[in-house]
Amino acid sequence: MLIEKFIFNILAFSLFIIIFSKLIRKNDTNYVVILVIEAIGIAINFLELLIGGIFATVISKILMYIMAIILPTIVILIEYSGNNFSEIISILEAKFLILIGDKKAAKTILINMMEKYPDTYKGHILLAQIYEKEGGNRKAIDEYVKAVDANKRDYDSYYRIAELLNDLDKKDEAITMLQNLLQNKPEYYKASTLLGELLYSQERFKEAVTVYQDALKYKPADFELYYSLGMVYTRLNDFSSAKECYEKAAEINHRLYNSKYNLGQIALIEKDLEAAEEYFAECLMSEELEAKAYYQLAKIYMVKGEKDKAIVFANKAIEIDESYLKIISKENIFEPIKQYLTVKVKMEEKEVKKQNPKDLEIQNYLEETLYLIKDMNENEIKNRVSKHVDEIFEQEELKKMQEERLQEDENTEEKVK
Repeated sequence: MLIEKFIFNILAFSLFIIIFSKLIRKNDTNYVVILVIEAIGIAINFLELLIGGIFATVISKILMYIMAIILPTIVILIEYSGNNFSEIISILEAKFLILIGDKKAAKTILINMMEKYPDTYKGHILLAQIYEKEGGNRKAIDEYVKAVDANKRDYDSYYRIAELLNDLDKKDEAITMLQNLLQNKPEYYKASTLLGELLYSQERFKEAVTVYQDALKYKPADFELYYSLGMVYTRLNDFSSAKECYEKAAEINHRLYNSKYNLGQIALIEKDLEAAEEYFAECLMSEELEAKAYYQLAKIYMVKGEKDKAIVFANKAIEIDESYLKIISKENIFEPIKQYLTVKVKMEEKEVKKQNPKDLEIQNYLEETLYLIKDMNENEIKNRVSKHVDEIFEQEELKKMQEERLQEDENTEEKVK
């Protein structure tokens, strides 16, 4: 029994001195709590020696060892492993305060901690998240930068900085940040998709192609990457490559109707009416594309001379979205059936589901491209007709000149006679 007490006292006092030295060296009050708890454990031991009885119980022994031996030992082991006990305590306190809604007190604790430990990685991350929730994106960026300085492998903070820069409309800085991130971690999927979107928004399409192609090396079965790559190729007017990407995206995800709609538009550009009809028919399953698909099918049936079907599909498009009445009325192709267009009274008002702006933009681009090609073809036909008419007139003029010359020759011959 006495040996046990002797060993306990030696250990307890040794641990107390170690913790006290940390308090003096770091000038950190978080260690005071541990010293107080340890002192209580040592006091229980002395009371047990002096009084015994009520203090000499199993519970008192357990408390004594936990307070005086186990807890300080855990603190020492934590710091020996490279972690900062005081930092852990401060972060736990800050998280608790955030949980109860006292962000101001949480920030105070974190800022005080950073004055003592400026390289605290977790502290900078937590403070950055608080600033984000408060709308202080610039302050959040500063804290994330400090976190990255403390931990060079914190790629998530790299990415978050890029997102915040993008939110602040600093797209060039965001692009640079993402490019640096992908140099160190090329498989970071979110960074690739955001970088591709930013390059696309700046019409740096060739760079965006490289980004998406590199990302596909790490996620070869990702339909969103193929779809995004198809959009970039579309803007580059490389419809053959765009078609391959849209087909791949639709193959991986059969419900990717925007991809099928784009394929239908490319088929129209290539004058493949059968393929276009098939793609647009599939798009009738999509709520957001249903009206557009009916409209495109109506145009196809007008080209094919199937006016009855064109009337049905044009009216379907108008029934779903009344704005198509105005669109179709302006189209020369629908001139023969305009008298049959009707607007049905809807018993229940149905809100038309809005499309993603990027999907809408690329579909409008393809539509404009189709009209441009059509206008070019019509102009080419007009030019050919005009050229042919000019040739006829030239031939008539030449013939007239020849006749006049012949008449002159005859008149001259008559005079000579």
